[in-house]
Amino acid sequence: MRGKAKGRRKRVIVMGAAGRDFHNFNVLYRDDPSTEVVAFTAAQIPFIENRTYPPSLAGPLYPEGIRVYPEDKLPELIKRHGADEVVFSYSDVSYGHVMQRAVLAVSLGAAFVLPSAEAAMIRSRVPVVSVSAVRTGCGKSGVTRYIGKKLLQAGRRPVAVRHPMPYGDLERQRLQRFSSREDMKKADCTIEELEEYEPLVESGLVVYAGVDYRAILDEAEKEGDLVLWDGGNNDLPFVKPDFEIVVTDPLRPGHEFQYYPGEANLRRAHVVVINKAGNAEARVELAASNARSVNPGAAILRTDSKITVEGEIRGRKALVVEDGPTLTHGGMAYGAGIAAARAFGAEPVDPRPHAIGSIRETFRKHPGIGNLLPAMGYSEGQKKELQETIERTPADLVLIATPIDLSRVIPMNKPAVRVRYEIEEMDSPGLWDAVRGFLEKPR
Repeated sequence: MRGKAKGRRKRVIVMGAAGRDFHNFNVLYRDDPSTEVVAFTAAQIPFIENRTYPPSLAGPLYPEGIRVYPEDKLPELIKRHGADEVVFSYSDVSYGHVMQRAVLAVSLGAAFVLPSAEAAMIRSRVPVVSVSAVRTGCGKSGVTRYIGKKLLQAGRRPVAVRHPMPYGDLERQRLQRFSSREDMKKADCTIEELEEYEPLVESGLVVYAGVDYRAILDEAEKEGDLVLWDGGNNDLPFVKPDFEIVVTDPLRPGHEFQYYPGEANLRRAHVVVINKAGNAEARVELAASNARSVNPGAAILRTDSKITVEGEIRGRKALVVEDGPTLTHGGMAYGAGIAAARAFGAEPVDPRPHAIGSIRETFRKHPGIGNLLPAMGYSEGQKKELQETIERTPADLVLIATPIDLSRVIPMNKPAVRVRYEIEEMDSPGLWDAVRGFLEKPR
């Protein structure tokens, strides 16, 4: 690391994707007079760069706020600001991806920092159960919904605190509370936000999210007797958990040792859930062995994502639409929609020749995506491109396997059939028994 001039604040660049980056800044750097965060960089999510983290959130040390740049500007930013440290602050990226950024920073004279899990966690006054994962697309959100429903049935007052997705006006998104679809409409939620918030609300949970998680947690604690942390990607919890549940995917065994920071979650878990264990292609014992190798003290339990289809699709040509993040930075070639098409006899139609604009670009960036359409909708323009791609693709119906009814958000010129998936336990005692056992112990 280059020598820091005497009396000069340490200059830091925070690499992120509109979530962990802002949280790390708020908790670790915002009020530190010895440190100056000179820039954020943005990756992974479209349309989140070229904006400013506002002064109202950045605090008195940053009266002009902090600029957010595309990640490809990182070498230029290190040189321009004489950065002392580059702090990596986003998730579900390969170890190779992380080390390439580390080598870049070090080669230009800056230290490369991975903040500790504990240092960035906020403590709660009420018990915290966290649900995290080793990869995007493991079924973590389904596990969160399952536990939330069970807690409500047991007479508890859980409040879901969701990993952030502040892709719009950061000041408006400082502290968000969702208890109805109307709340989400007022907040101008993107498709990804709707996919995460709406199923939790439909399960009877109040959801908090946003940017400032100290303020968010303060409000959640007033409303509930337990915080249910619902993680994003394979990120670590922002709130210090008392009981950590981590979901793994036996369709991708070994990924828990290849993508940051999923392995850190696995090593911290009290319970490891092997989801999708009923799938014939699943390698359940390998996933269990991998978990035991780094966390022999964790309980290992199996669940399945039970798929249902709300209509007749046999023999029909279906345009399958699935969750965007699972297919893009999650790296999966298919999800519940293709599984439903195979199980119920539909023929998936390839949308790639008919894709336009940013949807076509998504296929170019992620060539592993198969005969299905990722539900990308981070802007009104991208929603229109998604709609036109659906209209241009010849099919008998649209098979919607996103966590929400996409036909309410995107007008469609074809009949739509929904695919749903819910968590089912495969062990006894199982996951709910483990959670209930935790709740019966003194905190």
